[in-house]
Amino acid sequence: MNTEEEALRFVRSGHQEFLPHVAIDSVIFGYHDQQLKILLLRVKGHNSWALPGGFIRRREPLTQAAYRILQDRTSLKDLYLQQFYTFGDTSFRVKETSAEEFADKYGLDVEEGTWLLERTLSIGYFALVDYSKVTVKTDFFTDAYQWCDISELPPLLFDHNDVVEKALATLRLQIYHQPIGYNLLPEKFTLPEIHVLYETILGKELDRRNFPKKLLALGLIKKLDEQRHIGAHRSPFLYQFEKENYDKALQEGIVHAY
Repeated sequence: MNTEEEALRFVRSGHQEFLPHVAIDSVIFGYHDQQLKILLLRVKGHNSWALPGGFIRRREPLTQAAYRILQDRTSLKDLYLQQFYTFGDTSFRVKETSAEEFADKYGLDVEEGTWLLERTLSIGYFALVDYSKVTVKTDFFTDAYQWCDISELPPLLFDHNDVVEKALATLRLQIYHQPIGYNLLPEKFTLPEIHVLYETILGKELDRRNFPKKLLALGLIKKLDEQRHIGAHRSPFLYQFEKENYDKALQEGIVHAY
């Protein structure tokens, strides 16, 4: 929906293609400069920021819809994606928007009771992406984007701060179950890089000697013959995830390995 005509058609008759009252909100995590970041979009007319989201087509499987919405926003396929919560209890979700308010924000004339203005439940998904590979797309309803550090989030629209808080709590829990680092780090990395990543996500310090030893002992990462030359007398070895072993370890239920 890049034009006013497309947006107006979506608002007036989108319920014929999409399920009304149910949407998807996506918390897209990226990792850059030792910071965990979240993708935000600026919503036109609000001059405020919100999470990327979208609606589910009537004959579309839920997970397929989540992947489609993420690909539309990031241009990436085959992302790590996980459903984590359903939102609908707060006043932000219960309150309906009037047609007049909608017209003031977006410049679109719509009738009262239009499907898009009614109460909507949201299914939360979080995704883990390679920050450097993302190409963000905006549309008629959004006019800018930013990657925001998780510790510096502004007040977001609706209940999206609550959505981010729940997604982060789930991510921290899943770090013991899922291949989180595999999705956020480049293919080859140093031990300090993976150590800092996990400390950043967890928000706490990890033992610098035991942490890599446990990863190596579990066969989750392997040492390569390559080194990264970063200065005089500084050429740390590179490491790589053993994806097959990682998946096997997850299936067998290894938890709290770190």
